[in-house]
Amino acid sequence: MTRLFGVLSMALLISTPVLAHHGWGGQEEQVTSLTGTVVQGVSLAGPHATMKIKVGNDVWDLTLAPPARAERAGLKEGLIPVGATVMVRGNRNLDHARHEMKTIYIRQGANEYHVYPDRE
Repeated sequence: MTRLFGVLSMALLISTPVLAHHGWGGQEEQVTSLTGTVVQGVSLAGPHATMKIKVGNDVWDLTLAPPARAERAGLKEGLIPVGATVMVRGNRNLDHARHEMKTIYIRQGANEYHVYPDRE
């Protein structure tokens, strides 16, 4: 019984990081580009950086890389102001009723931020 408990405990510990990770499984394989206006700037709070842009009448939730990786790409809170026009590339949610994208790249004017360069 002790051995079974040990094996089950180890399996739970090994699987916990996988359950917490925000993978790419809920996104389309195809990379999509959007151009819109920033309505909520980059936030480095939480497990992933985020921002929101308005494209037409829709507000899109953008999930970026984890904060440390986003910062290494040059992103900081307040760097891209609300009202700025940006072009983003990424993988949109499989459910097209949800305006969400896991973003791999952001361009604002001449500035480029490659938060997942290995996915471009």
